[in-house]
Amino acid sequence: MTEQTLIIIKPDGVQRHLSGEIIGRLEKRGFKLVAAKFMQISGELARQHYAIHEGKPFFEGLTQYLSSAPSLVMVWEAEGIIDMVRKMIGATLGCDSEPGTIRGDLSCSMGYNLIHGSDSMQSAEQEIRLFFKPDEISSYELADAKWLYGRNI
Repeated sequence: MTEQTLIIIKPDGVQRHLSGEIIGRLEKRGFKLVAAKFMQISGELARQHYAIHEGKPFFEGLTQYLSSAPSLVMVWEAEGIIDMVRKMIGATLGCDSEPGTIRGDLSCSMGYNLIHGSDSMQSAEQEIRLFFKPDEISSYELADAKWLYGRNI
């Protein structure tokens, strides 16, 4: 079943010029980009995005970090994408992430973590609605879909 996930290249990823590297990894995997916005996430939007963590000791720092500089917010689509992207991203902190993952290869931070990816279909749906209107998400077929997904074989 085709799924969508929200991916945010966070302020440290943008500031460190890693957007192209991260997008390239997602594209090489065969995922389809269906929406993108380069934006300064407001403090209020950051609070809504991380509402599940409200009341935890790290909540204020987390929302300040996400709203500290521009981010690249995207919707990606593929069969099983949520689990695949979570594996590609790696452990929450770069210092704990395995080599080969985005965080493991590109981060050693104990605070900043480059990228956000939805952790479930339910959170993906909520997060996508928070950042995108339905008419901002494109629907199209990849020309190489049969080679990526093994269809029509």
